[in-house]
Amino acid sequence: MKIYFARHGESQANTQRILSTHGLKHPLTRTGRQQAALLARRLRDQSITYIYSSPILRALETSILVAQALGVDYEVTDALRENDVGVLEDRADEEAWQSWRIVFDDWILHRRRETVIEGGETYDQVRNRFDLFIDSLVQKYAQADANLLCVGHGALYWTALPHVLKNVDTEFITRHQGFDYATLVVAELRAAGLSCVDWNGIAIGTPENKP
Repeated sequence: MKIYFARHGESQANTQRILSTHGLKHPLTRTGRQQAALLARRLRDQSITYIYSSPILRALETSILVAQALGVDYEVTDALRENDVGVLEDRADEEAWQSWRIVFDDWILHRRRETVIEGGETYDQVRNRFDLFIDSLVQKYAQADANLLCVGHGALYWTALPHVLKNVDTEFITRHQGFDYATLVVAELRAAGLSCVDWNGIAIGTPENKP
């Protein structure tokens, strides 16, 4: 089996720099819809069998556009939602973004994972919901010739992908320039577990050691 992890296309929240981590608001921009269409074209020959989507509008719209283009079904799961920013939700001011950056840098760069935004999710809450979901997909599809697409968010993937992919860590993600809009990461189930085999068009070879 393979799991394709994609980030959504550009949304109004992105262009307006609004912290938006839940709800049906801030749809895709015209550019974001074009990015979703391009993502669908990239996946056209990959025999995608099913799509799982974050419930946040920008990811949901991306999933629907891809599902329609590929002629496959999709399902919404809270496991793929963006990291909840609590009291910073719907803010676009620089102070809010600085507060978000402190927590993100603590989690990702400094491994101070006890840091949390008031009212937001903890590092362990984000990791656990994502890990449990991916484990459930592996258990369900391990013996099947399945190609699954997960449509989620950049901060979520930065936080959680290093825990489910055997050959990916934070430094790896940094070297491969993180998660731009509609970035596509391909993971394949092997004897040792899920391993990244392609990072947005770059083939990945021998698994790297994780710290």
